[in-house]
Amino acid sequence: MKVSKPTQVKAQAKSQKWKDVRGRRSRPPITSSDLNSSTVMAKVIQEHQATVKKKKGSVKRLKKQAKPVTNTKKKNSLQSGLKKSYAQANGSSAFTMGDESDDSQDWKDYCQSHERNGIESSGDMDDIKPGRLEGEALHFCAERDDRKNHVVLVMQENQTLCFRGKCFLTSLLGRVEVMGFTIEEGQQSYPLFSPASHCPLSIRALESSPQSREDRTDASVILRQYLPSVSCKKLLKKIKPNSSVILLEPMETPLTRYLSSFPDFGELFSPPVSELMSAVLDTPLNGLGMIPLVSTVEGLKMTKGYREALNTVVNACKGDFDGCAVILVCGTKNVGKSTFIRFLINTLLNHTASVDYLEGDLGQTEFTPAGCLSLLTVKEPLLGPPFTHQRAPENMIYYGLTSCEADLERYLESLKSLWRRRSPSRETPVVINTMGWVKGFGFQLLVDMIRFFPVSHVVQLSHGGITQCPVLTPDFLRTAHGCQTHPAAQTALDEFTESQAPPRSYIHLNVQSEFQGVGRQGTAKHQRSNEHRELSLLAYLSKMQSADPGPVRPLHSLTPYQVPHSAIALGVIHCEIAPSHMFYAANASLVGLCCLGEKVASRGGPVTLPQAPICPCVGLGVLRGIDMERGLYFLLTPVDPSILRKVNCLLLGAESLPSCVLTTQPGFEGETPYVTTDYSFNLTGAGKLRVFKGMTRASQL
Repeated sequence: MKVSKPTQVKAQAKSQKWKDVRGRRSRPPITSSDLNSSTVMAKVIQEHQATVKKKKGSVKRLKKQAKPVTNTKKKNSLQSGLKKSYAQANGSSAFTMGDESDDSQDWKDYCQSHERNGIESSGDMDDIKPGRLEGEALHFCAERDDRKNHVVLVMQENQTLCFRGKCFLTSLLGRVEVMGFTIEEGQQSYPLFSPASHCPLSIRALESSPQSREDRTDASVILRQYLPSVSCKKLLKKIKPNSSVILLEPMETPLTRYLSSFPDFGELFSPPVSELMSAVLDTPLNGLGMIPLVSTVEGLKMTKGYREALNTVVNACKGDFDGCAVILVCGTKNVGKSTFIRFLINTLLNHTASVDYLEGDLGQTEFTPAGCLSLLTVKEPLLGPPFTHQRAPENMIYYGLTSCEADLERYLESLKSLWRRRSPSRETPVVINTMGWVKGFGFQLLVDMIRFFPVSHVVQLSHGGITQCPVLTPDFLRTAHGCQTHPAAQTALDEFTESQAPPRSYIHLNVQSEFQGVGRQGTAKHQRSNEHRELSLLAYLSKMQSADPGPVRPLHSLTPYQVPHSAIALGVIHCEIAPSHMFYAANASLVGLCCLGEKVASRGGPVTLPQAPICPCVGLGVLRGIDMERGLYFLLTPVDPSILRKVNCLLLGAESLPSCVLTTQPGFEGETPYVTTDYSFNLTGAGKLRVFKGMTRASQL
């Protein structure tokens, strides 16, 4: 039952004794939501408010004894030893013994027995309830060492901390869970990224393992290594057998330094405008680059179907399924596929050493910049959005576009080429990501992928209680048409016999997403899909920055590689360009560094390719300049020189450098190179050509 909040009235005059009791931080008032629906307690609150209006600054005792304060879920044991109560001047309640002279000591004892983080307990904290760590609670369960600039945080079982920012997390005692991955004591430090571009991260304390400590001896020894003695004694009182103790440290990497050098991304790790009122700015964590969020801001919301699908897949990978599990995740745009995949991979890493990942989404890639199809092995948890864990895949093909509608055959052949490079003897589970294009040809591509790969589980995400495309069950796949595959032809005799082939065997799991804004692209800053692609590309370029702390070096200040025209071929993927205009299009562009199977043959001049090949790609680079007199390409790339020796082809795709790389270069005066404003979009054909992907073709009728 909800009770309206009583009016809180602050007293104008406060006694010196009251100031000594409260200390530096004021006790948060106990609102009516913390009380039960007792009529006596409601009467007490009304009498108190009336008293405060008449006499401000005075503390008046109640003539009648109030009923003990209880909670709707669990009864509090504060009643023991507390016989009388009086009303505070600010509208909340406090308890005292018989004499007013003992108020100070009793109040201190009460503070030690009553945690101010939404968890009510007895003097020994026997009755612990889960809740969100926020506000004043963090001042009582977190201690900061200003000399070493880190924070030690004590969390009780099932407590959560939702935050924006970035940090390193180390489990000192117990274990916590972040994005499905369990971090236990004795493990390495893990980087956590919670930027404004994605859903905020949450840290949740788990039940301690059976072999964990049974007393506070181990905790005191560990705390002395990170905190002064006074802080250790304070936190030691909060530690129980099921408590978790974590170390939070500030994090600064070449990635974060490089992104913060651009004005557009200076506030990337701060709460967005919609969360500013929910941010808690006065906590020990803020100096680390972490800003806690109150319970009104949701973290990752997992529905019942979400959890059931995860459990089914994880159990299959743990051994309940014969063979190697191959999980294909599909669904329309903005339905949470990438988040589900990250959570799935992190959960699988709790039980297996590695997970294979096949990237089939060109627009929202997970480990590479957009326009790349890749196959790689994941061994570390993914505790942030894609731009925070960019890495070089073992196998990659540069497609060069964020959508495959221009060349469906090349898309499918590229995926099949990647799959053939995977060893058939590997028993590692495989996760396949797909595009959000689920209508028309996009749906036919899904049908082809299920038939091409040995899929064991299909996880189909949808929203609104309905699926945005046909349900991809084995029975439906039996009669579905793909772009390259078609159902088996049936004869008239099949209608009278049972000779039909059984449907493809795999488990179909339907998951309904219910998070806020599902099915819609984010409209806030950094939340649009094109901004996500820019962040991934900038994160990839940040690998060229030095690992040592220091000023950020812009791209034009880095020393490029020199490559002769005759040693490397140049091709264009997304359109046809006359050979005489090839260098104009490629200058200051992003190119894929590829390896052709045959040797490049040159007669002394540049080599151009008539069509884009399907070949391995080792990374991306920026073609900074072209020297026609000396016949040289000037190339910037984070790829290691030993790998660059294998590159003999540069492929130019439709992906371009983010505008901030060109427009915010320091050290230039006057006109910025490669940037022009003398362009009119009013000309016919100057704008982007829009294509309606959902149109039904004649072959689909």
